[in-house]
Amino acid sequence: MHINNLPSHALLACVIALYSCTSPSDKAENPVEPVNIYNGDVKIDYKSYGNGEIAVLFVHGWCINQTYWDSQVDALKSDYQVITMDLPGFGQSGMNKEKWTIEGYGEDVNALIDQLKLSNVVLVGHSMGGNVILESAVKNRKVIALIGVDNFKDVGSELTPEVQEQVDAFMVMLQENFKEIAPAYAEGSLFHSSTDSLVKKRVMEDFASSNPESAIGSLKALLDYGVKEQTLLSQLEQPLYLINSNASPTSREGLDSLGVSYQVLDIDSTGHYPMIEKPEVFNELLKKVLDRIEVKSQTISQLPSKNDSYDIQITAT
Repeated sequence: MHINNLPSHALLACVIALYSCTSPSDKAENPVEPVNIYNGDVKIDYKSYGNGEIAVLFVHGWCINQTYWDSQVDALKSDYQVITMDLPGFGQSGMNKEKWTIEGYGEDVNALIDQLKLSNVVLVGHSMGGNVILESAVKNRKVIALIGVDNFKDVGSELTPEVQEQVDAFMVMLQENFKEIAPAYAEGSLFHSSTDSLVKKRVMEDFASSNPESAIGSLKALLDYGVKEQTLLSQLEQPLYLINSNASPTSREGLDSLGVSYQVLDIDSTGHYPMIEKPEVFNELLKKVLDRIEVKSQTISQLPSKNDSYDIQITAT
């Protein structure tokens, strides 16, 4: 088991120490009038903006919601169809799932894609959302590319016994007092020294107000996902782009060993939330990636294989 898409797992000890001591965003404007979307009987709350040949669908990470993409919506909606969604258990989506699993979240994303009749979809997933969009992409040929945000940084790594002990202690503490431990984790592990105080406040408040059942259930699922993640990455046919904070390095070895077609774009001086910490810089990198992604009109049999090369030479500035 490893913590793949939650950063700085060694800092969990700091969270325990912190506990022992113990802003609203600008909303994106002018969404398209939504239709009701359900996966089974679970409502999926989403917003859609703009039009374009490519649909960019944003998936948030653990204990946050779709409003974290508002700056990206405003930057892209004049050129693309842009969709944001709340994963069930978070934001305004349904809380009535029987199980909180990465596989189930991938099905939720595909339900949204299919019911909105999207094509040429670029999936953007932050943190835990990276594994969610991976689940979606390997099962949905309407997806033409994936963009991870501060994730897939240590593919294939294993926890040391010491870190595993910290993780186990952390999970017990979450179950006992989620509303204090979750924001303490954010404060101790997820921010850069330069992260704005309003960003910190926003994230910590969202963590504290998250539903403990869905939050703990989805985190357990994420912690158990490492082997499945490697299997799906080895099957991935679409290109993968990573816009990652360089506060902690992205290891290329695991991705290389699986034959993934990928490109890493580093962003300086942010914590785990580059899309709200440095939205202008983040959006510039995001647009560079999207400019390189071409509309795919092939049938399933004509889609490129995972061993085909992709033009993904991008210089991050």
